[in-house]
Amino acid sequence: MSWLYLGLAIMFEVYGTVLMKYSKGLSNLSLDVLMMLSYIISLSMLPLALKKIEIGTAYAVWSGMGIVFIVTIGVIFFKESLSLQKIVFIAFIVIGAIGLNLVGEAH
Repeated sequence: MSWLYLGLAIMFEVYGTVLMKYSKGLSNLSLDVLMMLSYIISLSMLPLALKKIEIGTAYAVWSGMGIVFIVTIGVIFFKESLSLQKIVFIAFIVIGAIGLNLVGEAH
């Protein structure tokens, strides 16, 4: 169940970040409210995940996967650039998150 909570935390963090991009600097009240709610939900799911997942592992996966999803969304929907260097460093993030998960122990 902890991994489900972590997945939800990642999903809502990514959703909030996408809404932040669309809100154009806090200029759209409805998107701003949805963005803030998304972050509240994300940060409410994270402590539930920490009941069974080590904090270092959970935070690395939460932030790392958030970065991967946001970069992917940025490239696909916002036509942001993607270089070989970015791909390599994103791969390092993913490898690090997987490595922490493999060596971490449940509480």
